Amino acid sequence: MTSTNEIRRSFLDYFAKAGHAATPSAPLVPYNDPTLMFVNAGMVPFKNIFTGLETPAIPRAASSQKCVRAGGKHNDLDNVGYTARHHTFFEMLGNFSFGDYFKETAIEHAWTLLTREWGLPKDRLTVTVFHDDDEAHGLWRKIAGLPDDRIIRIATSDNFWSMGDTGPCGPCSEIFYDHGDHIFGGPPGSPDEDGDRFVEIWNLVFMQFDQQADGTRRPLPKPSIDTGMGIERIAAVMQGVHDNYDTDTFKALIAASEQLTGVAAQGDHAASHRVIADHLRSTSFLMADGVLPSNEGRGYVLRRIMRRAMRHAHLLGASEPLMHRLVPALVTEMGQAYPELTRGQALIQEVLEREETQFRRTLDKGLKLLDEATGDIATDGELDGEVAFRLYDTFGFPYDLTEDALRARGIGVDKAGFDAAMARQKAAARAAWKGSGDAASDEVWFDIAEREGATEFTGYASTSGEGKVVAIVKDGAEVASAKEGDVAIILTNQTPFYGESGGQTGDAGRIASLKGFAGEVTDTAKPLGRLHAHQVTITAGDVAVGDNVQLEVDNARRDRIRANHSATHLVHAALRNRLGGHVTQKGSMVAEERLRFDFSHPVALTAEDIAAIEAEVNAEIRANEPVSTRLMSPDDAVAAGALALFGEKYGDEVRVLAMGRPGKEGRNYSVELCGGTHVRATGDIGVFRIVSESAVSSGVRRIEALTGEAARSWLVGREEALKSAACVIRATPEEVPARLAALMEERKRLEKELAEAKKALALGGGGAAGGSAASADEEIAGVKFSGQVLEGLDPKELRPLLDEAKKRLGSGIAAVIAVNDGKASIAAAVTDDLTARFSAVDLVRAGVEALGGKGGGGRPDMAQGGGPDGDKASDALAAVKAALAG
Repeated sequence: MTSTNEIRRSFLDYFAKAGHAATPSAPLVPYNDPTLMFVNAGMVPFKNIFTGLETPAIPRAASSQKCVRAGGKHNDLDNVGYTARHHTFFEMLGNFSFGDYFKETAIEHAWTLLTREWGLPKDRLTVTVFHDDDEAHGLWRKIAGLPDDRIIRIATSDNFWSMGDTGPCGPCSEIFYDHGDHIFGGPPGSPDEDGDRFVEIWNLVFMQFDQQADGTRRPLPKPSIDTGMGIERIAAVMQGVHDNYDTDTFKALIAASEQLTGVAAQGDHAASHRVIADHLRSTSFLMADGVLPSNEGRGYVLRRIMRRAMRHAHLLGASEPLMHRLVPALVTEMGQAYPELTRGQALIQEVLEREETQFRRTLDKGLKLLDEATGDIATDGELDGEVAFRLYDTFGFPYDLTEDALRARGIGVDKAGFDAAMARQKAAARAAWKGSGDAASDEVWFDIAEREGATEFTGYASTSGEGKVVAIVKDGAEVASAKEGDVAIILTNQTPFYGESGGQTGDAGRIASLKGFAGEVTDTAKPLGRLHAHQVTITAGDVAVGDNVQLEVDNARRDRIRANHSATHLVHAALRNRLGGHVTQKGSMVAEERLRFDFSHPVALTAEDIAAIEAEVNAEIRANEPVSTRLMSPDDAVAAGALALFGEKYGDEVRVLAMGRPGKEGRNYSVELCGGTHVRATGDIGVFRIVSESAVSSGVRRIEALTGEAARSWLVGREEALKSAACVIRATPEEVPARLAALMEERKRLEKELAEAKKALALGGGGAAGGSAASADEEIAGVKFSGQVLEGLDPKELRPLLDEAKKRLGSGIAAVIAVNDGKASIAAAVTDDLTARFSAVDLVRAGVEALGGKGGGGRPDMAQGGGPDGDKASDALAAVKAALAG
């Protein structure tokens, strides 16, 4: 017997010797084809080469490509477990020529490998050709020596392959293996062709035409070859069995399932074991390639597959979650060929166990209700669609599981009734939304979300990819197209662009299409929390709904945002470590140039606090620990110690982000719930620097900080400023603090001496009219008055001067105006015996008005004020005298 692993290795080795580059399998998520949910054929990774978008690095390639067919038009899910050859996951062996060799060499390789290398009996092989492909017919006779009755001409599309309505296409030649006359069925093209006797094992596609929009076909300048052979089918042939589930890989997985359940894979239980084995492969490989269960898009299909397998585990009587315990058997069988399976084993097991634990609660409740609802329904009857919808809507029991559960009893489901109930619910939700007070202009987003569903975000795994335009919004309304010069919002079915949410700013970048459209994505928003809306300035061409576009995030900008976002998680942990567990996040802003983090704390941070927090964050950055992500329920995540982020809305699953070195309890330095994009390792942050700490409101503080190049530039700027200051004061940078302290002490001493000198001058002479202060005294309206205007006097010295004047006058009024830097301060004093007649406040206000100011205040015996116009000091003194004169 030849094992599946040996067949895979032998195929790739054969074509490597024939000058083909052995190409690793591409991920199951087809980022180069937005029309596909999953890679479903071996040629998908090479699609852009076949269409001319990419130039191949090598002219020949061979691969064993992972494929999934469980959604869209290629959906084999319902048949899996009940037939010999249907799978959700399969491997497709293929050899490819990109304008190099063509039909003759392709047929030679196929016949040589099958009959000489693998030893398949020639008399068991039959081939088909497209009915008018005389060239292929002649080559099969020449190379294989097959008689005409085993080279069957087929006139249908079964033997003519096309990539779409337009583009590369060509005739096919399929190779069939005859399992023997003991099995019912006839050769292809016969009335009994749907039997299982003749099984297609290899399809050779001769890409030689370019299909035009008008239906005509033009010869391709470089005809190519695309072949596909299901490894499960060829393994069955080479291992001498008729059923794919009897091959070595499936037998090992089914044996593990039998051992863990204690139920033999026979009779009524055979299908359940097969479903479990098949779905284990598809779910595990999807998660290894980054798909996680969710309620939308690819994640929803993954969950459907998971739950179908888990229901069959329930049917086998498994009392505990089963699927995660089968993963080691799968890794043993396929981990060597696909190392991503080994790398992702821990995550795969964790997610499967959590999903099955949660689903068992739903399943138990749903099956009980389903039994009650169908107790009186006979075989060939039908479950009311309203009941099926109630099971789904109220109890979370999916429609496809209802259908699958009733299938064995011969009971159908009223799909039309289910759809009608779903439509009524959507209408009610829409009506409730309209009455919620949200802006009427936002209704356009509700329309799009209801029609298209959520945008699938592919940006955790990649910063580029293709998408299909599903809506264009301009000036608040949907439009069919947009042209050069327009600013429009473009929505695609999938995108690597992160939409602004959770404090993280939206991505920017570029968008383009093959027909000449190009635009700059200036921002990405996330209306309704589930649509990714690209704000686009169209720089060339036009774009229309239905177009396929290439999306490319500004990767350097994304990296800066990622670094800042991850730093907020580290600073949150550092704040809690330094200040206490009362610290919680109260808001954040993560942009490309900086980060802002608001947190609960009653007092300002000290310089020592800031230094310690900054040092702790940088220590985690230098440790360069990998950043890991897990998917959990919110309750499980919080129970495991994860911190929930302020203002974030959580659904059934949350991304739990762990970063930093493990502590004493084995828990990472930071564990939080977060849906943002992050660095792959803490070292990617580079460096962290706090640039300010301030109050936001009572009990809430704010840190602003920089990371990476922004932090380095800030530090360099500070260093240059220090060097400049050192140069000015003729010191080294290290001497600056001591030198500045000495200079400040010297300045204080000189300022004090200068103030004393000015005061002495004012008391001893230098009044407004010259001479001593006493000689400047005069009498106005029978009251002695002393008035002075002094340049450069500190306003704080005005009152001491007035006290001296009052002593000298005995009974009288004094006013002093000090002029500094173009502004003026005025003060007036009235001796106690005159306060009944005169108020210092009134006199000061008269002077302030003349100085261009307002107000002035104090007591009747002493008042002070000021104004912006120091040039009017003499006028102000005159105004005081006028007020005194009455």
